[in-house]
Amino acid sequence: MLPALLFLTWVLAASSGAGVVGAATSNYGVFSLKYRYSGQEKSLSVLKAHDTQRQLRILAGVDLPLGGTGRADAVGLYYAKIGIGTPAKDYYVQVDTGSDLMWVNCIQCRECPRRSSLGIDLTLYDIEDSDTGKLVSCDNPFCIEISGGPLSGCTANMSCPYIEIYGDGSSTAGYFVKDVVQYAQVSGDLQTTTANGSVIFGCGERQSGDLGSENEEALDGLLGFGKSNSSMISQLASSGDVKKMFAHCLDGTNGGGIFAIGHVVQPKVNTTPMVPDQPHYSVNMTAVQVGLEFLNLTMDVFEIGDRKGTILDSGTTLAYLPEIIYDPLVSKIIAQQPDLKVHMVRDEYTCFEYSESVDEGFPNVTFHFQNSLTLNVHPQEYLFPFEGLWCIGWQNSGMQSSDRKNLTLLGDLVLSNKLVVYDLENQAIGWTEYNCSSSIKLQDEHSGTVHLVGSHYISSESPPCDVTALVPFILLMTLLQIFIYQNM
Repeated sequence: MLPALLFLTWVLAASSGAGVVGAATSNYGVFSLKYRYSGQEKSLSVLKAHDTQRQLRILAGVDLPLGGTGRADAVGLYYAKIGIGTPAKDYYVQVDTGSDLMWVNCIQCRECPRRSSLGIDLTLYDIEDSDTGKLVSCDNPFCIEISGGPLSGCTANMSCPYIEIYGDGSSTAGYFVKDVVQYAQVSGDLQTTTANGSVIFGCGERQSGDLGSENEEALDGLLGFGKSNSSMISQLASSGDVKKMFAHCLDGTNGGGIFAIGHVVQPKVNTTPMVPDQPHYSVNMTAVQVGLEFLNLTMDVFEIGDRKGTILDSGTTLAYLPEIIYDPLVSKIIAQQPDLKVHMVRDEYTCFEYSESVDEGFPNVTFHFQNSLTLNVHPQEYLFPFEGLWCIGWQNSGMQSSDRKNLTLLGDLVLSNKLVVYDLENQAIGWTEYNCSSSIKLQDEHSGTVHLVGSHYISSESPPCDVTALVPFILLMTLLQIFIYQNM
């Protein structure tokens, strides 16, 4: 069977097929996606506010750790339109590689948002409207695993509850259901047909804080692509629908890109091992290079307490480095142009005036990782214009609050314009610089067949994407919008 493919672009809207289809020979799945702030000029305050809220999600403990669920509030940059149920209804959900659970707002919810400023129609899930929807009982193996053991007081026909409380005080709570989720499977080169898979997800009855009815940029829920067995990709993989591998390519130039489930065979991508026993996607950084010069660092700078390695998160807009890395890194960048007039914007952003080509005037920054894998970041990627200035996208995590202090987190600023591959089968992550407006090739592990998958742009005014069309991809996508990391 062919693995499922998902695509993201500056616009995320999921393919909505009608009804459930029978078994097919291939299992690539496609969702179209939309960038939440499409058409809006990014400001430093918006970017930093987004990242601050996101890091609260990443690092906050969970009161009742029933799974690493995420949030579909303003911290999300990308969302997809997917079909759920029989007959299928459309739901706009945040795509998050750092969260494990999928959940949508449900019909019983009184605190859930009823409208959104994003120009989308919100839908409350009603299990009674779906011929394939079923409650998940509290003695179901899924419930026992995600709860860390049998639930106290569980009796026959009692549903399985979930609750998440975040560091900013927001929360989501409800119960688990099982229903079919539709996606577009790849049936040939640049061709798709409708397919579906059964997934257990949360039915949100109560939302508070930024997830509640006051949230103007509301979505219907969240689609988790994290590492645990409760994530959507793990559930689909366990049923044989897809391979437990996915990739994304964020086009930082044109706003297009690709998000695909499956084995990428072209381009070739070298990998580095994931750090074991971490709840998020982390890898071992070994060195930092500015131009031709390496920073003088020790290995323990990348390990803070129980938090090991460098987090990769495309849902974070900027990149956060420990102070011991940030200070010499920024100093060496600025030293390339001794006559720069440096301005501190809002006491936390290093900005300056520069009228020439930044790629010619400033050095590349190269991060080195285990297995000799490198990640190159060009000046046009780590510098961005703001009110007539150029500002440095690197942020000092040593200035963050204690739970986020000296975090090493590489966000979209670093991950854009690269094909990033997550191989959960072999616990490895890899990447290569790539034209994200082009196409990639994925291989069916059973037949050996290779299919071409390309990026596609869908405007926010366009009608629902036909499943035979290739889907778009968004730049700062929440897809790796990552990560609620428990017990850090």
